[in-house]
Amino acid sequence: MILDSQERIKEYTAKGYWGNKLLTDYFKERVSEDPDTVCLVDPPDKEQLVGLAPERLTYRELDRAVDATGEGFLRMGIQKDDIIIVQLPNCWELAMLYLAIGRAGAIICPVPTQWRESELRYVGDLTQARVFITIEEFHDFNHREMVEKLQSKLPNLKHIIYLQELREMGKGEITGKLDEVKIDANDIFAVCWTAGTEIESKGCPMSHNNWIFEGTAELEQTGIKKGEILLTAGPLINIAALGTIYVPWLIVGGTVVLHHPFRPVIWLRQMIEEKVNYTLLVPALVNAIAKHQMVDEFDLSAVRAISIGGAPPALWSAREFERRWNMEIGNIWGMSEGPGIHSGPLDAPNLEKRIEGLPQYGKRGVTWNAKYLTRGVETKLLDPETGEEITEVGRVGELLYRGPNVISGYFRQPDLTEKAFDKQGFLRTGDLFRIMEGNFISFVDRKKDIIIRGGFNISSLEVESILLEHPKVLDAAAVPMPDERLGEKICVYVVPREGEKVTLGELTSFMKQKSIAIYKLPQRLEITEEIPKDRSGKILKNILKEDIRNKLESK
Repeated sequence: MILDSQERIKEYTAKGYWGNKLLTDYFKERVSEDPDTVCLVDPPDKEQLVGLAPERLTYRELDRAVDATGEGFLRMGIQKDDIIIVQLPNCWELAMLYLAIGRAGAIICPVPTQWRESELRYVGDLTQARVFITIEEFHDFNHREMVEKLQSKLPNLKHIIYLQELREMGKGEITGKLDEVKIDANDIFAVCWTAGTEIESKGCPMSHNNWIFEGTAELEQTGIKKGEILLTAGPLINIAALGTIYVPWLIVGGTVVLHHPFRPVIWLRQMIEEKVNYTLLVPALVNAIAKHQMVDEFDLSAVRAISIGGAPPALWSAREFERRWNMEIGNIWGMSEGPGIHSGPLDAPNLEKRIEGLPQYGKRGVTWNAKYLTRGVETKLLDPETGEEITEVGRVGELLYRGPNVISGYFRQPDLTEKAFDKQGFLRTGDLFRIMEGNFISFVDRKKDIIIRGGFNISSLEVESILLEHPKVLDAAAVPMPDERLGEKICVYVVPREGEKVTLGELTSFMKQKSIAIYKLPQRLEITEEIPKDRSGKILKNILKEDIRNKLESK
C-alpha cells in the first residue's frame, strides 16, 4: 500500500533520502552476520504478564519464527496490504510480528494493551482489519471475551489469533513463499496511533522509507553501534520505542532488552544485569532515579548514553546522571506522525545548551553536523495568532515540519489530514517553541496546554520544570483552572517523594527563589499518588483539567 504521491517519492528518491531497501532486508543481513547472537530478551516477569517463561532468542531463532509465522499468514489467506491489529505487551512475539507481517506484505496495526472495545472498534472499522492478534487475559482483563464480542461487529475481521496459537505458527513449515511477495520500500510498514486524548486517535501510516530515514537519523544522533545492548522501557507500538530503539536495532544489529509495563525495580535490575548501553527515558523516571535514597548503590556504569523524551528533561537531573555515571545525555522531541529532533553532542556539545534547547534542523540557510536531519528536513515557526513566519530570537511560534520521516497524511482520515498539513506539505505540530540564540529552539508547550491568566500566556511546562527541582517533589503537572476574574489560574498536581509532605506555600516560596514572575505561581495544590500519562510519557492533562473543574463545581 503506497500512500505517498509519486511527486514526493520521486523527489526524496532523487535526493538520496529514500531507497529500495526494506526493513526486513536489514533484518536478514543481521541474521546472516550474527546468527547465534542473542537479539531479543524478554522481560523477566513475562510469566506474571502472559503466563509464559521469559526467553532469549538468537537471530537464527527469531528468523525462523518470522518466516514460519509469515508463511502462516499466507496460508490463512492474508494478502498484500491486509491490516493486522496486534495488541500485545512487550515480548519477543510482538517484536517478531513486525517482521513476520512485513514479510507477508501485510500491514501491522499495533495498539495499546489498555484499549478496550470502544477504541478497538473504531480502529477496526477504519482499517477494515482482517486479523486480530492478542492475549487471552492480561492484568485481570478478559481479552478473549472482548475480542470475540468485537468480531461480531466488524464484518472484515475474519481471524483472531491468541498468543499461544501465534507461538505454534512460529514453529510451522517454511517453503520460501515469502520471497515471492513483492514489496516496495514506499509500501506502508506500520500504522501506529496517536494518543487520542481529546478526539479519536489518528492513524499514522509509516512506510519502510519513513522508518529507515528516522532510524538512520537516530543512529547518527545517539551513536548507537553494532553490537550494543538497547532497552525499551516504553511499549513497542509507537514512534518512541520503534523509531529510537527497534528500527536502529534492525539497521545495525545488537540486542534489544524488552520491558513492559513499567516497573521501576525490574527496569533497574535489567539495566544493571543486562549491562544496557543505551535507552530512552521519560523525565519523571530520570528525576526519580536521581532523587532515590539508594541512588549511590545503582551500578549504571555500562550505560553509554540515554535520551530523554516525552517532555524536556530537567537540567539538574541530567547533570546528576552525567556526574554519577559519565553518561551522554540527549534531549529528544518527536511525534507519532514521524517528525523528530534530537539534541545530542553532535551539534550541541554543551550539556546545558543540549538540555534547554534543540537545534532547529531544517532552518533555511543553516548547516549542522547532523547529516540526515540537515539535508532532508525543513522546519519553520509561525506566529500562532497571525500565521506569519517568525525568526526573531525570543519569539514563540508553532513548529511546522516537513521531511522524509513524516507521514503523507492520516490513515483514511482526509479531513484530519487537511487540517494538519499546510499547502506546502508541512505538518502543523501543535507544539510551541521559543527561538533561541544560535539557531536553537526551546520547547514551550503544546498550544492546547498554554495557561492564559489575565492575558498572560504561561507555559505549564515551565512551572512543572521548576517544581521538579524541589527536593520533596517526585512528579508534577500544571493545568489551568477556571477563574471568573482572570479567566484561568494555575493548579498544580504533585506527587511527593515517599514520606514527604508538601504545601502550596512551600512550592510558591521555592519558585519565588527562582526569580519567576509572580503571575506564574500556582494558586492551588492537589496532592496525588500518580500523574496520568500516555504510553509515551506525556501527561494526560485533559484528565487533570476535568478533575479540577469537577472539584470546583462541586463546592
